[in-house]
Amino acid sequence: MKIINTIEELQTIRKELKGTIGFVPTMGALHEGHISLIKNARVNNDIVIVSIFLNPTQFLPNEDLDKYPKKDAADKRICELCKVDYLFMPDVNSMYQSNDEISIKAPKITGFILEGEKRPGHFDGVLQVVLKLFNLVQPSNAYFGKKDAQQLSLISQMVKNLFLPINIVECDIIREADGLAMSSRNIYLSIEERKEALAISKSLNMTIIAVTKGERDAKTIKTKMKEIMSNLDVEYVAIINRNFEEIQTIEVKNTIILIACKVGNTRLIDNMWI
Repeated sequence: MKIINTIEELQTIRKELKGTIGFVPTMGALHEGHISLIKNARVNNDIVIVSIFLNPTQFLPNEDLDKYPKKDAADKRICELCKVDYLFMPDVNSMYQSNDEISIKAPKITGFILEGEKRPGHFDGVLQVVLKLFNLVQPSNAYFGKKDAQQLSLISQMVKNLFLPINIVECDIIREADGLAMSSRNIYLSIEERKEALAISKSLNMTIIAVTKGERDAKTIKTKMKEIMSNLDVEYVAIINRNFEEIQTIEVKNTIILIACKVGNTRLIDNMWI
């Protein structure tokens, strides 16, 4: 595995690469969720490139940029074990050249609901850095987890709207043995908070059971979910279709149920694709 730290080196290497390129962009602190993306890319591409870049433009002023876990040594080892070909680890000054850059704006509707409403400007920063990375890596396939469902949807829309020749591969959520969705922020949870957080996946599992038994009313399902999560600080429970439009009736194979909540001081998101 070769580690690349500069834009110029990546561009030089990229000109020489042949075959399909699978790309996994990350912010580091790699866990089993990231590993599943990398393994998927490894199986289906000639070359695998992973990036680790803690992107400042997607964090709001009051968020945890400075506290975000950094595990560079462990991340490098994980990438080696997963047989990554190139690991791109640029610094902020390489990725952002001035304070007056060309910017990317999230769509005015789907970019400003749910996570976009709670974290205004977040998706502008996400799309900006992902577009930069796409332009540098020029991947055949790019791998993203379904856990960040709204992010995944907006990146897919950006690829479509800007005519980027990239295939976006949606990858399933990876969970801990107890059901908690893998997240770099899980390390912030105390033992007791970790137990409380299990109400999130429990509420989602309840929806699968309810839908299997024939329940289709979104309001009824939301009410039951909030009852299960009554001890958590729930920011939203949303039931939408794949276009991120709110729906009143569950549509099998076209519904996503999303949750955002705080457990202690840690903000967690999760979802279920039905």
